[in-house]
Amino acid sequence: MAHLALIAARRWAHVPHAARIAVIYVVARLVTTAFLIVAATQSTSLSRFGAQPGLGTFVLGWDAQWYWSVADFGYPTTLPLTDSGDVAENTWAFMPLYAYAAKIVGLPFGSWGAGAFLISLVAGYFACLVLHRLLRDRIGRSAATWAVIFFAAGPIAAMFQVGYAETLFLLLLFLSLDAVARRRYALLYLLIPLMAFTRPGVLAFALYLGLHGILRWIHRRSDPLPSREILHIVAAGALATACGFAWQVIAGIATGDAGAYLATELAWRSNWIIGGVEGFIPFEGWVQASQFWFGQWGMPQSWGPIALALLVVAAGIVLLYARRVRALGADLRLWSASYLLYLLAVFFPQSSTFRLLLPLSPLWGAVAVPRSRLWRLAVLLACLAGQWTWIHYVYALGNTFWQVP
Repeated sequence: MAHLALIAARRWAHVPHAARIAVIYVVARLVTTAFLIVAATQSTSLSRFGAQPGLGTFVLGWDAQWYWSVADFGYPTTLPLTDSGDVAENTWAFMPLYAYAAKIVGLPFGSWGAGAFLISLVAGYFACLVLHRLLRDRIGRSAATWAVIFFAAGPIAAMFQVGYAETLFLLLLFLSLDAVARRRYALLYLLIPLMAFTRPGVLAFALYLGLHGILRWIHRRSDPLPSREILHIVAAGALATACGFAWQVIAGIATGDAGAYLATELAWRSNWIIGGVEGFIPFEGWVQASQFWFGQWGMPQSWGPIALALLVVAAGIVLLYARRVRALGADLRLWSASYLLYLLAVFFPQSSTFRLLLPLSPLWGAVAVPRSRLWRLAVLLACLAGQWTWIHYVYALGNTFWQVP
């Protein structure tokens, strides 16, 4: 038996890494499909999906409905209002690239949902490939492969199979991080606009490019920094900043309301804040949420901001000093810090928090660094347990705004 296992291991080692990742990805998708099927059997008339929904119903669930609406009806030129006169939830919160790409891909099938499913599925596989490429020179092929396993089978792995823009964004993000790591800055002129119109987050990449440029300047003696690369970094950073605000400008022009986009985003936040939200103030969302959640948990609301400050300090310490995280290299740590700061500035943490942490997926490399087989298997089991819990919560039981993926 041990001899056969050794032969199998040797043969597996000689399989091209693209094929190995394909096998890993297919197995992970089969597991996710099994979880979704079980969730469908547990769904009742009390769920938003009804009793015994098909898998296609899950593909089109939750925010996929908004992307579908973008593809079929576009964006409103007059913002819808609630009974109280506030801006209501509407499609301006959703970027156009994924929605229209799914419509084009779905044309031969006569189904937007089929196109959305195929884009999410295929983009997810290529995101796994690029993630492996991004990590293998930093932590080794074995650890990079395990990072891909954790990524493909992680707690939010259902995103690989539903009508959300996440996997397409992750593919573009990983390609962009890899382009920066390999000094192929010219690729960013294509990738940055695509990212910007897939989903929010490109402003975090603008901050990352600025920090990357500063780091390269500091180390210019040991890592030469030619003038053309300085120009590329500055130009790409400016492009990312412009693209990051472009959707706000487009929404403002189309509706005649300069604050249309921010008002639309705040419409979702008003579900959580009694009395609604008057306007957008950077970093306010997390403070409000910390007070809200501590109140929900029966603890003094004043403890919330204190806990938030401790969480921010802890995250900073991990990114700066944790040995396994440092193994990923400065660039991936700078990206992680940039994205976390971006979330801290613009997001109100609620049920979508775990999904919005997906751009931090390169950090799976730090989890995969320990070579203990027991550790890696334990992490994989935790990923699968988390995945089932998440699918059960938002698909089998999901019926209200605090269960949105």
